[in-house]
Amino acid sequence: MRLGVIGLGLIAQAVHLQNLQTLREKYQVTHVCDLSATLAAQVAAEYGGPVRHSTDAAEVLADPEVDAVLILTPGTHAYLARRALEAGKHVLAEKPFAHTTAECLELDALAAAKGLVLQVAYMKMYDPIMARARAELASLGALRLVRVTVLHPDDDPQFAHQRHLRYGDVDPTAVDTSYERAKAAEAVGDLGEPYVSIYTNVLQGSVVHELSVLRALFGEQPLTIAHAQAAGLKPGVKLEEPPQLQALGTLGDAQLSLSWNWLPDFPDYGEEIAVFGSAGRLYLSMPGPYLRDARAELVVESMQGGERATTRLVSDHRTGFVHELLAFHASVTEGAPVLSTATGAAYDTAALQQIARSLA
Repeated sequence: MRLGVIGLGLIAQAVHLQNLQTLREKYQVTHVCDLSATLAAQVAAEYGGPVRHSTDAAEVLADPEVDAVLILTPGTHAYLARRALEAGKHVLAEKPFAHTTAECLELDALAAAKGLVLQVAYMKMYDPIMARARAELASLGALRLVRVTVLHPDDDPQFAHQRHLRYGDVDPTAVDTSYERAKAAEAVGDLGEPYVSIYTNVLQGSVVHELSVLRALFGEQPLTIAHAQAAGLKPGVKLEEPPQLQALGTLGDAQLSLSWNWLPDFPDYGEEIAVFGSAGRLYLSMPGPYLRDARAELVVESMQGGERATTRLVSDHRTGFVHELLAFHASVTEGAPVLSTATGAAYDTAALQQIARSLA
């Protein structure tokens, strides 16, 4: 598959470009694009082979040597995804996909009408341990509680081990955030600050991953947020750093407890999904996103023949990022169904909007 990569920042350099090199039998990168001309030229030269480079996404979308695009720009990605679909390109777009559910549903319909693949890059859904975790739920009996805990360090320690090229040659006037601001306002209505920033930066930037994991495990069961809280919120005042965020609700017949915590002075990322049933317990630990060989771990405690049994499993060394690229290739070339659809992203987005409204 001939691939165009739009956006060459941290996630491209630390994860995707390296994985595309590993999967070079399936992917040929033919065009890279970034607002920094220096960065685009350097990435193209270092990648190897005849790779074109540009500073305008329109050039990638018009390139006849590009079959599909990987969208890795900051913020949401619905606007560029729409342009790519209209240009006849298959799309793999990083999260967050969109601020509104309407964008998600409209673009899924557009992709279907054009016969193109649209996949949202929820890499955790593609971790190979997810299928085993989902299968183990049946051994837990009636599900009572789903507890999600995220311990989020400052950003810099998470990718200090990664090379991250940055240059100061981007024209500030080339960055148009009007669409992003308008859709964020549409998503949260007249809530104002600090809720808009919490929605765009924390909920869409990080908590959205937890919704995708819950969807991978339980499907799109009815999800309701009854209460959410965060310390130090003052209407009209934007927070100086992310909050400690807690939300309570229901997921299907189970209680849901979601805890997202900004802990900047300890460098390790932590994420656990715990499921408690009448007959057993399941603990799923997910690795930090910038660790190439870190593996997810699953522990299941259940009753077998009147005896307590504990099973511990770890996923393989190919992370969810690699598996999502393999899945995208299979969907485009073989017609395999898409796991992380834009309609699924609408489910996640609706839940995040519930949390924002509950906070306010």
